[in-house]
Amino acid sequence: MKFGIFMSPYHIPGKSPSVSLAHDLDIIEHMDRLGYDEVWIGEHHSGGFEIVSAPDLFIAAAAQRTRDIRFGTGVTSVPYHQPLVAAGRITLLDNLTRGRFTFGAGPGALVTDAHMMGIEPNNQRRMMEEGLDAITRLLRGETVDMKTDWFTLQGARLQVLPYKGRDLEIAVASVRSPSGVKLAGRYGFGLLSIAATDPNGGFSFVGETWRLMEERAKESGQSVSRDNWRVMAPIHLAETKEQAYEDVRHGLVPMSKFGATGPFAGEAVDIEQVLASTTHEEMVDGLNMSGMGVVGTPEQAIELVSRLEKQSGGFGTLLLAGSDWANQAATKKSLELFAQYVIPEFQGTSAPLVSSWDRLYSGRQAFGAEFRAAQDKAIAEDAAERASR
Repeated sequence: MKFGIFMSPYHIPGKSPSVSLAHDLDIIEHMDRLGYDEVWIGEHHSGGFEIVSAPDLFIAAAAQRTRDIRFGTGVTSVPYHQPLVAAGRITLLDNLTRGRFTFGAGPGALVTDAHMMGIEPNNQRRMMEEGLDAITRLLRGETVDMKTDWFTLQGARLQVLPYKGRDLEIAVASVRSPSGVKLAGRYGFGLLSIAATDPNGGFSFVGETWRLMEERAKESGQSVSRDNWRVMAPIHLAETKEQAYEDVRHGLVPMSKFGATGPFAGEAVDIEQVLASTTHEEMVDGLNMSGMGVVGTPEQAIELVSRLEKQSGGFGTLLLAGSDWANQAATKKSLELFAQYVIPEFQGTSAPLVSSWDRLYSGRQAFGAEFRAAQDKAIAEDAAERASR
């Protein structure tokens, strides 16, 4: 299993956007040093919380500050972009990052974005399919002639192809509806399951996801791999449960307000009434008990990831949900604890160390006796040698 983060990124309105962006870049550099595998950056144009309008520009900046970590657009909202221009930016970024890039596509999550562009929300998924079809063909080096009600391509082809002519990986986002899953299966793309832990249908849908993927892939003559399936979960860790609860006092309430109005909101609730009648501790308890996420210790995170792995039948990458729950220092500490104690459990890297220590400790008396006997022998031989002189 690989590990990364899905950064919309979220920032509580009222903060300096330039400082917030600097913090995001700092987090990514921190994750690169800790050995995380991936970072996914979103595209949003309204709402106040998600402040990156051009994920490719942000990734270009982050790539210059990192060495190993890979990047993905999480997502590029396909209906907002002319396909030739989008494909050109994709291949440029792939070359600038030297192949450390995956193209993540979606229809666009915020209705307010679509309204400002005069796009009817009911058309966004159809537009995404049309645009993604064109972009995919362009990335393969094809010449494309295509006309829809929102774009025209006339003998369109790219002059710069993906890095070293490789097949650039493409992934499609899925929240609650099966449309993203079916589209990914039809083309053999990867999948981003963004609402995998949501108790209002998201978690149960994870159990059906791969069956739908394989069904649609078979119908289309494609093959799909669980290695290219990313699943997201919100997790904040500290050395104690009490400290984790205190950390998220920073931003849990405003993030809860955003969640009640955004694309991940379930049935309409009076969030102000809920907040007024619920203590901070009760809110965090409810989050943990629902299975939606974890605010606590590495042991709780291991349990959540294990539960997701079992429910899904297996996936390639676990993406932490980047949020503004905690301040910068606490967020970096959480990422460090996750890398130190959770990731090794699923990559098998800590087991040999524990086994080696157990062998040494369980046999300490016998090994100690052997060590002392060897010392005594060396001392006796030295004494005999000196005596013979």
